[in-house]
Amino acid sequence: HVQLVESGGGSVQAGGSLRLSCEASDNFRATMCMGWFRQAPGKEREGVAIIYGDGVKIYYVDSVKGRFTISRDNAKNTLYLQMNSLKREDTAMYYCAAHFGDCGENELRDTVFFPVWGQGTQVTVS
Repeated sequence: HVQLVESGGGSVQAGGSLRLSCEASDNFRATMCMGWFRQAPGKEREGVAIIYGDGVKIYYVDSVKGRFTISRDNAKNTLYLQMNSLKREDTAMYYCAAHFGDCGENELRDTVFFPVWGQGTQVTVS
């Protein structure tokens, strides 16, 4: 089955940028729905952005629209999240997730659709 490993987290000042990466193991397929979720202390895990195929479908949570960009390189089995204009409220553990199906608004809103998760990478904005 697919395994996911995130990297790229760190500490940054407000207004700064970070780029997260998520490398998938074998069995990665372009037809998978992949996404980034985040969880801040004391809060529920929320969807940040999801992508299907080469970007034919992309969805963002309202709070990151215009600041974050999700992309994927299917040849490298890698998912990315470019985060610009970071705010303190973006501080959270960021997780990469995947499921073998389509992407839609429902998948952005509910983690239950995603059976495969990475271990997470911490993003701290001060």
